[in-house]
Amino acid sequence: MSDALEQGYIKTEIKDGLATIEFFHPLSNSLPSKLLRELADAISAAGEDDSVKVILLKSAGERAFCAGASFDELISIQDMDQGKKFFSGFANVINAMRKCPKFIVGRVHGKAVGGAVGLASSVDYCFATKFASVKLSELAVGIGPFVVGPAVERKIGLSGMSELAINATEWRDAQWAHQRGLYYHLHDSVEEMDKEIEALIERLKGFNPEAMAELKKVFWRGTENWDDLLAERAAMSGKLVLSDFTRNAIQAFKKK
Repeated sequence: MSDALEQGYIKTEIKDGLATIEFFHPLSNSLPSKLLRELADAISAAGEDDSVKVILLKSAGERAFCAGASFDELISIQDMDQGKKFFSGFANVINAMRKCPKFIVGRVHGKAVGGAVGLASSVDYCFATKFASVKLSELAVGIGPFVVGPAVERKIGLSGMSELAINATEWRDAQWAHQRGLYYHLHDSVEEMDKEIEALIERLKGFNPEAMAELKKVFWRGTENWDDLLAERAAMSGKLVLSDFTRNAIQAFKKK
């Protein structure tokens, strides 16, 4: 288990005003705490770098965009403090994106589960392929999408978030996510998507950085309490994950 938690990477490449932040993990791009900390730090660092005009968030590989939190790590939680710390991982990434003064463009090439839907909801402009189905599976393993819920609700509304959260075992296809505003553009292929991403980024690099930073503040107005809110949500999940119901549900889910 410890080997899996140490695998994967976060890497940032800065070139011609673009910071490309890429994450990878061999288990369907799931994100253990170590990678979540590094991802939050990478987003914050790019936001503070004056040479960076725009940020692209992507994952490596050709299949899943991100499988959410690490189940191996989830099942190892022993107390509420550990639980809150674990669930604070995605909270810190979401808050880093919220506070970042640069526009973050998302590239979702495949399926997005759980926390990954929170990532897609927290970028400022999201591209996806037709293969980028979404699912909030947390309720199916005895918890709930408490941490990512505010970000998802902000992007697709309470109705869309509720549908995903309640019907936790069903995938919603990329067209569903596109129609509700999670994905702004939907493409038939990765190649087509990348061409459109490149075109938008080139335009953004020519815009006034100060104007973009002010516009981002406007987009995120009303979320100023999220440091406290997401910490409270992490504590809720951290308590639930200790229950026998949740532990049994996670073990059963892992065996599928």
